[in-house]
Amino acid sequence: MGLKEQIIADMTAAMKAKDSARTSTLRMLKAAMVNRRIEKGGELDDEELTKLLRSQVKQRRDSIEQYRKGARQDLVNKESAEILVLESYLPQAALPEEIEQAVAAALAETGATSMKEMGGVMKAVMAHLAGKNPDGRAVSEAVKRKLTPGS
Repeated sequence: MGLKEQIIADMTAAMKAKDSARTSTLRMLKAAMVNRRIEKGGELDDEELTKLLRSQVKQRRDSIEQYRKGARQDLVNKESAEILVLESYLPQAALPEEIEQAVAAALAETGATSMKEMGGVMKAVMAHLAGKNPDGRAVSEAVKRKLTPGS
């Protein structure tokens, strides 16, 4: 069963179980999948669905930051619950040690020594971590730590 079929089956099961939070999240995900399919002009493969899931998780993390600034804990809790549902369809996230190893390998590979070269290093790190669902923000922070003088 592909990722798309799994999401639709889980949405049906959540509806039958009257799990409104999970149903709502999966409905939003399904709508995003339909929109992306229309943009692309064809069916999405599992890799594209994974990218879509990552962007959905990132949107919710960004929303959580805004809701925290606005002291809206109820919305923070709702978005956090949605992230848990969405992450259940993503591969296991890269561990901090794996990110550090990939950054070290990318720095050795590219020979980068300054922040001006961060883009190339990020590209190399993400290539090393392909398939491990790395958190872009964590990777970016790790690269910055290594490229910033005095750290």
